[in-house]
Amino acid sequence: MVSRSCANFLDISSWDLLDFPQTPRTLPRVMTVPGIITDVDGGDITSEVTSSSGGSRERKIIVANMLPLQSKRDAETGKWCFNWDEDSLQLQLRDGFSSETEFLYVGSLNVDIETSEQEEVSQRLLEEFNCVATFLSQELQEMFYLGFCKHQLWPLFHYMLPMFPDHGDRFDRRLWQAYVSANKIFSDRVMEVINPEDDYVWIQDYHLMVLPTFLRKRFNRIKLGFFLHSPFPSSEIYRTLPVRDEILRGLLNCDLIGFHTFDYARHFLSCCSRMLGLDYESKRGHIGLDYFGRTVYIKILPVGVHMGRLESVLNLDSTAAKTKEIQEQFKGKKLVLGIDDMDIFKGISLKLIAMEHLFETYWHLRGKVVLVQIVNPARSSGKDVEEAKRETYVTAKRINERYGTSDHKPIVLIDRLVPRSEKTAYYAAADCCLVNAVRDGMNLVPYKYIVCRQGTRNKALDDSSPRTSTLVVSEFIGCSPSLSGAIRVNPWDVDAVAEAVNSALKMSEAEKQLRHEKHYHYISTHDVGYWAKSFMQDLERACRDHYSKRCWGIGFGLGFRVLSLSPSFRKLSVEHILPVYRKTQRRAIFLDYDGTLVPESSIVQDPSTEVVSVLKALCEDPNNTVFIVSGRGKESLSNWLSPCENLGIAAEHGYFIRWNSKDEWETCYSSSDTEWRSMVEPVMRSYMEATDGTSIEFKESALVWHHQDADPDFGSCQAKEMLDHLESVLANEPVVVKRGQHIVEVKPQGVSKGLAAEKVIRGMVERGEPPEMVMCIGDDRSDEDMFESILSTVTNPELLVQPEVFACTVGRKPSKAKYFLDDEADVLKLLRGLGDSSSSLKPTSSHTQVSFESIV
Repeated sequence: MVSRSCANFLDISSWDLLDFPQTPRTLPRVMTVPGIITDVDGGDITSEVTSSSGGSRERKIIVANMLPLQSKRDAETGKWCFNWDEDSLQLQLRDGFSSETEFLYVGSLNVDIETSEQEEVSQRLLEEFNCVATFLSQELQEMFYLGFCKHQLWPLFHYMLPMFPDHGDRFDRRLWQAYVSANKIFSDRVMEVINPEDDYVWIQDYHLMVLPTFLRKRFNRIKLGFFLHSPFPSSEIYRTLPVRDEILRGLLNCDLIGFHTFDYARHFLSCCSRMLGLDYESKRGHIGLDYFGRTVYIKILPVGVHMGRLESVLNLDSTAAKTKEIQEQFKGKKLVLGIDDMDIFKGISLKLIAMEHLFETYWHLRGKVVLVQIVNPARSSGKDVEEAKRETYVTAKRINERYGTSDHKPIVLIDRLVPRSEKTAYYAAADCCLVNAVRDGMNLVPYKYIVCRQGTRNKALDDSSPRTSTLVVSEFIGCSPSLSGAIRVNPWDVDAVAEAVNSALKMSEAEKQLRHEKHYHYISTHDVGYWAKSFMQDLERACRDHYSKRCWGIGFGLGFRVLSLSPSFRKLSVEHILPVYRKTQRRAIFLDYDGTLVPESSIVQDPSTEVVSVLKALCEDPNNTVFIVSGRGKESLSNWLSPCENLGIAAEHGYFIRWNSKDEWETCYSSSDTEWRSMVEPVMRSYMEATDGTSIEFKESALVWHHQDADPDFGSCQAKEMLDHLESVLANEPVVVKRGQHIVEVKPQGVSKGLAAEKVIRGMVERGEPPEMVMCIGDDRSDEDMFESILSTVTNPELLVQPEVFACTVGRKPSKAKYFLDDEADVLKLLRGLGDSSSSLKPTSSHTQVSFESIV
């Protein structure tokens, strides 16, 4: 079921989209179901699209900033020519799937197509390459890609903050609006071609992090995956982004989010916890976040290389010839290879300084070691890139002047567009590969080096000799954790890098062979096909229960999300419950306190006058037995609710119970055995002193450690540790240790809200007034016990007539209750409606008193 009130929210001005010219429609209307043509540009489209009856071909829609195509205009005919870019990851990932799998690509071209040519080009791309082009205007492309992506997201994700105007670009809202506008155009193109019930959509990288929100809004049950190819920064860095929540919520509208390393995933989960209050858990080895009833899964798997592509280039005669040429050029010398983009994060200048320290410290290597540094063209521009390039040349010149000779240069800079065959030749000829990035997403240079050192039929490599390789890699790159045989270094410690290079060069042949074999086995079995297949398998598993739940679209703008709950879960309205309320003569009403009648707060705790007034109206109806069932202490509750004389209270989760203000507090639990308190208090106090923002609540029945005001990560970690600690200490004591929402509680066995509600119902039965209607409202984990207990109690054979039950949770979330209310205001509205109905009804019986001890 789709929220129709939000159906056209993409048109709402809260998007603040820039007024760029709309992309002209270049694709025909798309037939998503046999016999039904859908025009997604107009009309009232809902996310419920009828599935085709026949077995459709499996299809994956790959969405990336750029299409996997090379484009150029024919000089003679003036027409555009396109061909596949064999080095594109989007194209290579097809190796993980069967030939029956159809791929559809959505993205931009690397050239600017005139508006008059876009329709023709669009049709050609769709028919010949199964590609859908987005055609961003030049202004939008520059603001979106060069502006927001490269000058704001990219530096931030690589831990660079714009502390000063000349040190990076500060947040610019117009660039953000361009980013959102571009993502909206991408979503429009996807919507033109998608069959939402059958297709899987896989979004690539940080350029499109709010695209999932647009797609999830239009198709609530879309099968959606996202993979981030860059680092994800720690929460201390990410939280500086003014649009941090919008991007997090965009990613959370996916079913599966992929990261290269656990560190990147951990940072993302920490941001979700600190900024959105979301907790995660591991379910049979899979990390999952509960997000409004949907489980968003986290995938951790580094991307691999395309083995066939590398080996095919390695087998070329031109590659073999170039390899021999390089070997001859550096004969008698150790060749250290570096291949990096001209980027401030690649650490090229630090690498050169480390080589300078190598020659200073290990003088015997002078004249015997050469660093060949291939510099790929920069992917962005700016003062930082220019400064990095200037420093690289100055440092290389200084080293060559100091340690070089007329026929020997220790540093060889190759700053030009290097053909793939030449790069492959350098990989094959190098004795050591040095990757010194200060921060990088994945960096496949070490993988390519290992594969090329393994060789195939390259005539420049002796087939009879064992394959060897040595790697020195930065610990700050994504592939570092998977290369256990590499020498890992801190790129900022140039002395340590120099020592690592020396160790690599003097390593024995046997050790180099063992390390190489270990790396090659991993790389060859975890190639790009394995990565793609593994991700898609997890995405299919994550989407398995899409159609077993009901969906609601909630929120506006980039705050949109989908609520996914059980089909039987519905909102409890006054109109729904009032007919039952009016026709029944005996009713039991159980209400939680915090989060149900009053907002969760550590400051304001007493009820408002409106809450007291509503409770009084309900209690004055002699047909009602109304109970507040709370974890709070009896003194606080009795003082706050003293105006409600006929109100029953079950305090401290039912440890103390009284039926009205005139009765005494009673309990059936023995208070003699309290030795456990002297064991628990020192433990809790030690954790409180060690964890800022925590406190201990002393109840008559229990001790509670609160950590809602502590650091979320540290408080949660300490709570888990304390839980284990207390369970071991109290193993032989008649108590239970429970972890709730921001609390750890120790209380006697058998004390729960569920048992308290059960005793009240049993008391009504024993006095001959079994309830005909039971209503129970609560918001947290302890209330789930109450829902479960009531549902089982009312089916007891002792009840000749089963009562109508309304178990209701506060907040739309998975629950054992069958109903929900959105918040405390909704609860009060419902109770006020019942109270008004009671006032209009004539009393039919007198309020009967009963002693709690006679029941238990």
